[in-house]
Amino acid sequence: MRIGVTVPLGQDDTAEGRSPTFAETLAFARHAEAAGLDSVWVFDHLLFRSPGEPDEGIREAWTTKTALAALVPRVGLGSLVMCASFRSPTLMAKMAATLDDLSGGRVILGLGAGWHEPEYGAFGYPFDHRVGRFAEDLEIIARLLRGERVTFNGRWRQTDDAVLLPAPERDVPILVAAKGPRMLRLTATWADAWNTAWFPGADGRLRAALDELDQACDDVGRDRKTIRRTVGLRLADPGADPSDARTLTADTDGLATAFDELAAIGVDDTIVWSLSKSRTALDRIAAARRRHVGEAG
Repeated sequence: MRIGVTVPLGQDDTAEGRSPTFAETLAFARHAEAAGLDSVWVFDHLLFRSPGEPDEGIREAWTTKTALAALVPRVGLGSLVMCASFRSPTLMAKMAATLDDLSGGRVILGLGAGWHEPEYGAFGYPFDHRVGRFAEDLEIIARLLRGERVTFNGRWRQTDDAVLLPAPERDVPILVAAKGPRMLRLTATWADAWNTAWFPGADGRLRAALDELDQACDDVGRDRKTIRRTVGLRLADPGADPSDARTLTADTDGLATAFDELAAIGVDDTIVWSLSKSRTALDRIAAARRRHVGEAG
């Protein structure tokens, strides 16, 4: 099982409650790579706005991932997940193909339908019919990245003989974050990988979600073995009291055990959202990964 981590981008990722600089994000990603982790992941939001609370900022995801691609040369570069609503599907596919070439074939294009309504209104994007819009976007993106010329006349999207030139060097893997029957069937139809989050380990909720993905694959005639199962694990430091049942508090041994249990139920990738963005936390995740895969050191 591969192990990746989300990088710091938002105000909650620094002790001072400010958005990290790119230098801080880069240092975190470089340390994750040097420690032997398999991938780094960005969240895609424009802002967080809740009633009665100050707005919270976050760095733009695609720009950050592009900069990391040039400066962090080995690890996979994932998005958890790019909001399809924020970029047209043809442009999203073009950007993904270009970044995959720039990075030497390391992009994982995570996509989702979005959920935080205030950022839609603030930045001028429609929030209605999110799944219907996403269905059209996902089909267009998938077909373009797989080398098709796409003419599409949907309710929300239209394309006229769209094509990616130069053609992608490979089929850029598409990951969809999904729950619910309709989103899961779209995932089983078009995606190479699926993500569900957030979990403290291989609990009952996760097992049920895996069963629901299997059912969606059966519904559309997809071989269950042909889609990667990726899971977001929310991690706090040992001894922390996060007051959230979705969060694992574990030392290196406990985290390695959690990785073993996730792999045993068929998880292909675990993406760790460490609430602490310290080097110590990264080193603990990396040590747990080594124990999980049986590496020395």
